[in-house]
Amino acid sequence: MSFLQSLKKRIPTARAVAPLDDGEPKADRLSPRLAFLRRRIRIKGNSSISIPLGLVVLFPTIVIILIISVKSIERHFNRWFHYPYVFLNDGDFNQTFKDTVLNHTSAPVEWGKIDKTMWGFPDWVDEDVAKEGIAKQGDQAIMYGGMESYHHMCRFYSGHFYKHELLQKYTWYWRLEPEIKYFCDITYDPFIHMERNNKTYGFTIAVKELKETVPNIFRYASAYKRKYNMKSKGLWEMFVEKPEPKEEPEELPKDDPKYKKPLPEEILNTDPGSGAIPEVDPEAMEGETYNMCHFWSNFEIARLDWFRSKEYNDFFEMMDRSGGFWTERWGDAPIHSLAAGALLGPGDIHYFRDFGYRHTTIQHCPANAPARQLDHIPYLEMTTLDEKKRIEEDEYWATPDPEKENGVGCRCRCDTDIVDVEGKQGSCLAEWVDVAGGWASP
Repeated sequence: MSFLQSLKKRIPTARAVAPLDDGEPKADRLSPRLAFLRRRIRIKGNSSISIPLGLVVLFPTIVIILIISVKSIERHFNRWFHYPYVFLNDGDFNQTFKDTVLNHTSAPVEWGKIDKTMWGFPDWVDEDVAKEGIAKQGDQAIMYGGMESYHHMCRFYSGHFYKHELLQKYTWYWRLEPEIKYFCDITYDPFIHMERNNKTYGFTIAVKELKETVPNIFRYASAYKRKYNMKSKGLWEMFVEKPEPKEEPEELPKDDPKYKKPLPEEILNTDPGSGAIPEVDPEAMEGETYNMCHFWSNFEIARLDWFRSKEYNDFFEMMDRSGGFWTERWGDAPIHSLAAGALLGPGDIHYFRDFGYRHTTIQHCPANAPARQLDHIPYLEMTTLDEKKRIEEDEYWATPDPEKENGVGCRCRCDTDIVDVEGKQGSCLAEWVDVAGGWASP
């Protein structure tokens, strides 16, 4: 039996997408707390893989921003694989939104609603206290700290998205966001690649978190490791500060004028003033300090069964009960990353360095691989009504960047208005290289 046949037997077939209900009432706008759009993709024929998109934006802005993302992933990947989309929302999608999305993809689309138990304040939280904490973050100008919907979204992505009924038949997911752009053609199936190489989690950008958003997150993540007596598998070290090398005191020769004869050992052992009090880092836990590194989770490809595991859910439960999703502005990226650090090893992680990707003002875009570039495959998508603009867009992508030594990209054409994150301050690629033993995934 071939690998692909074996994989398909282990992954449930996607159910047929039900037709839209024409009688559904049309809302005037999307919910102001629109939280989670998820897109699912399929291995040619059968599938168990989903691609999620998350956002909190008002209509109609959401349509414009989201469609740019859909068009980008369709051009560079999904036109060859036709994986389905799953969209989730804490409110109701209106028909205009649905029609617009359906007009931009030939892939199947499913729509779902997020249950109130997954979105909002849990029943064990004092809602007034939580809202006060959020308001204080807004007063302190912490990025997104004053947005209640953002806190709900981060908690949902951290511990609930994988529990949604529409995802239960799926093994993998690929997260997409609005305001993203892909630069390289992805002509292979990353799910098959990860399955074949026994990978659990894939990333393309690793950066440092804003310290003011997560002042106590490491305290609880470290406590989880201690509670379950967990030893690092080699990935935890990516997220902790390297210890400062201890400077050994200089030994002077006895004939040096500055040489002082040491006190007798019995005096040193009894003299309370013979040694300085060691300095203690107030932010350190178990002698370790969080370096703020995390995998940027607006792009991630991961096994859903890892998120569903008892170990991950024990981790989330401990973090959740601390109240940090309300009293602080914990994002799902450091939650996913610290959980991976505690539960996985470098060999479980894949760095998609060959994926050119941009979200807002952070970009990773590789150079094109030498002697490995195939000819551009035209893609005249039909959603742009102006034929001239359609042709101009395809001609733009028909002229990729030059090939370079050590390049890994396929037909990439990178934006030039910002510097690649790999070479910028705040990147955590050096920390990844240290634990992975090199640029290639272990």
